[in-house]
This record gives sequence, structure tokens and C-alpha cells, in this order.
Amino acid sequence: MTPNKTLSNFTHLGLIAPLLARLTELEYQQPTPIQAQAIPVVLAGRDLIAGANTGSGKTAAFALPILQQIHTDKPLSTRGNYVTGLVLVPTRELAKQIADSIASYALHFNGDIKTLAVFGGVSINTQMLALRGGTDILVATPGRLIDLISTNAIKLNRVKTLVIDEADRMLSLGFSDEISALLALLPAKKQCLLFSATFPEQVKDLTQTLLNDPVEMQLQSSDASTLVQRVFTVNKGKKTALLAHLIKQHQWRQVLIFVNAKNHCNHLAAKLAKQGISAEVFHGDKSQGARSRVLNAFKAGDIDVLIATDIAARGLDIEKLPVVINFDLPRSPLDYMHRIGRSGRSGEVGLALSLIDHEDYHHFSIIEKKNKIRLEREQVPDFEADEVINEALITANKPIAKPEGSGKKHRRKAGTN
Repeated sequence: MTPNKTLSNFTHLGLIAPLLARLTELEYQQPTPIQAQAIPVVLAGRDLIAGANTGSGKTAAFALPILQQIHTDKPLSTRGNYVTGLVLVPTRELAKQIADSIASYALHFNGDIKTLAVFGGVSINTQMLALRGGTDILVATPGRLIDLISTNAIKLNRVKTLVIDEADRMLSLGFSDEISALLALLPAKKQCLLFSATFPEQVKDLTQTLLNDPVEMQLQSSDASTLVQRVFTVNKGKKTALLAHLIKQHQWRQVLIFVNAKNHCNHLAAKLAKQGISAEVFHGDKSQGARSRVLNAFKAGDIDVLIATDIAARGLDIEKLPVVINFDLPRSPLDYMHRIGRSGRSGEVGLALSLIDHEDYHHFSIIEKKNKIRLEREQVPDFEADEVINEALITANKPIAKPEGSGKKHRRKAGTN
């Protein structure tokens, strides 16, 4: 598609020339459904509640119009220690990713719009220095933002646009109190944009109290056909062997494997190493620097296999990631969609594979029911699951370790990491 065609496809949305030029350079072929519907709404100043698949292009859907609003309305005076556009996110990886995207979109504003990301796991002093003079757009995890406010590094009483991204994940991680505290510091008159892949009761309650006559759009199914979901049944003792067999058989060079706990990451990596498969791990006990290095290496294709907890289920945008595997099923049926959404992004073909043993059968049925899907149970030759299993063997197994981020003590850590 020619650049001129690309330009015309976005021109009708009302975007200004610097943004259109940047979109052409980034080879954005045409607006995604969420971009086509949301951008005019945001430019019109309306509140918005949007449901869309992860990877559907929602960052551009809110970032582009916010950049345009700030560029158009920005005063000549200094900004002080204030922020104009605030984006709240649940994890540090998502914060960094969104801030990087916004900075990229703003390239042709020649540095006139300042964008920063703040999150835990790194020095707060460095972030305080970066916030001197305020910022136009701040992308933040709730816990770290509250810490920065307590030091007077930033003030929120001049925020014009608030974005809550991944609202369901934010609330599931226990950030309800932090969000309430932050909302109390924001001006009553502001534009509010809320994005969420799912809408449990907590999210619905938040939308009712926060948004004013919002435009609602639901686009969860727009790219569903590009992601193939499969389920393989296997005996519990052969799950690791099946995983190694699949990786070798298909020669996967980029596969993201989800487990439910930090110690499961290391345990599975050690087992795969014995099978001749090198894997790296990604979880909350790693420093921010180590997590960034591993993630960048995985994105670059230098790491073939990455084993991660659910901190990787949100905010990881890996272009054309071919395979996601649920080695452990997520505790929440809602998190199943976020995990598999790491593949099949933006219309790319992807595979989401779940390996389930007899103990998983009932829970996977619940996941299917909650997400309104039904998948055929498949078998891999030489790794078939027994038709029946001794009930005593199931009840004798010890409970699986609690997933990372479970429990009140750990919830804030998960968001500020």
C-alpha cells in the first residue's frame, strides 16, 4: 500500500500533519477498528469506555489524539511540576512500552511534548529528577505514582485527560485503593478513557463512578480468527516431556510459556535444559534491568524459549510472536485471554496452546465457559492421556503453589514492579 493511501486512511480521522507523517514512516497501513472508532471520539473530548483485544492497536487509539490535543492547546509558559495527560497501567513493562510508543508517535513535534514512564523496581530519585519541570504525558503504575506524589515530585490537579489501561488487570491486582486515592487528587473536570479486555463487576463500578456520559465500544472479537487455540491432554508426569517434544518437533524459535509461580519458572527451565532446550525465565524476583535484558533478547530472537509468570500476560508486545503455551492454567479465566493475546496480535497468525492433565480438566471447562469458547481435546501420539485416572492419585497431590501476585501483600508489588 502506498504512503499516500496510508495518509488518506488516517486523514479522515482528523489527525494533524505531524502525526500523519509519523504514521506513514511507521508503515501503518490503515486504522484498526479500535483506532478508527476511538480517535474521533477522543478528539471530540468525549469520555470513552472501550473493550478490545490485546494487540488491537489501542495504544495508538488514545495516544494519537492525546498528543494532538496537547500540541494544539499547549501554553507557551513553563509547565511546573504538573502533568497534562496521565496513563495508569498495572505493570512496569506496559508502562515502558506505552511511553516508548507515545514518544515515537510524537517524533515530529521535535521534543515539544515530554513523555515519561514511572514504575517501581528502579531508583525513585532518578524518576524525581526526570520529573523536574513536570511532564506533558505521564505513564505510571499506581504505587510508584503515589510515592512520587508524596515527595511533591508531581501534581495531578491539572490533568486534562486520564487513561486507565488494562483496567480489569489493575483491579484484579488489588489496586482499587490506590486508584481511589489517585482519583481524589485529579480535577473534577477531565476527560476519562477506560480500556479493558474484560468487564468484571469492579470495572463496571469504576466506569459508573468515573466516566461522564461515555461513548461505549466493544471490539473484542475483531482479530479472533488470526489466533488458533488448541488443547492437548496429557498425563501429569509427561507434561514436561510433551512440551520438549513439541518445541523440538516444530523447531519453534520464539515460544512464550506461562506458569503460575516464580519457582515453577526455574524448575521448568531446569527440566527443559536436561532435554537439551535452553530457556530463560521472566518473573517478579528479577531486577528491572535483568527483566529488560531478557525481554529485549527475546524480542530480538536471541532467546528461543521464555518461561514467565503472569507479569508477562499484560503489556508485552512482541511482533509476530508465533506461539504461546499454557503449561500451567491461569487461576482466573479472564487471565487466559490475556495470556494467549501475546500471540496473534494486530491480525498476525498465532498459536495458543494449553497442555492439560486430569487435574486441569474441570478448570479448563470453566475457562471455556467464562470466555464463551469450546475447544476440541487433542492427543499427541506417544503422549496420550489415560482415559481414567485413579482418584486417590489426584487427591494425594500437594496443592500447586500460589501464583505470583496472589495475596494482598504481593498485589501492590506486582503493579509497581
